[in-house]
Amino acid sequence: MGNFKIGELAAAAGVGRDTIRYYERMGLLREPARTAAGYRLYDATDLERVNFIRSAQELGFTLEQARKLLALRASDTAHAQAVLDITLAKIADAEARLERLSDIRDMLRMLADECPGEVPVSDCPILAFLTARRKDQQHNKKLQAAQDERSSLAKGVLS
Repeated sequence: MGNFKIGELAAAAGVGRDTIRYYERMGLLREPARTAAGYRLYDATDLERVNFIRSAQELGFTLEQARKLLALRASDTAHAQAVLDITLAKIADAEARLERLSDIRDMLRMLADECPGEVPVSDCPILAFLTARRKDQQHNKKLQAAQDERSSLAKGVLS
């Protein structure tokens, strides 16, 4: 296909114009040619590149990872192992997020199971938990910081 103006490229790729401009600013897309009137002109290579970036994002890759994948794809000397390494790191990240989401789900189920529903909200165990949780986390951080400080002082005395 021929040249696209920014709106045409955006529509063909299913993204907004601002996304195209952002990709340009981030160096994910080359600086486009311009018409005499100053309109940006893109070609099929740019459309394919935007589609590649969006596909990568849909699988959870960051824009920086998409940039690396694009560079690897364009390389004459790169090996698939580099792509595999990025992909395996993304899998590990996804597994960690899934584990965290599973923990959240389990906590929410426990809270829901403990809530009788017919009590006034002032007696709601879910609200009580949410109120106490943040206070407990902040208290534990303070305790840990004090413990770390004592440990550092003890190391200084022993040295």
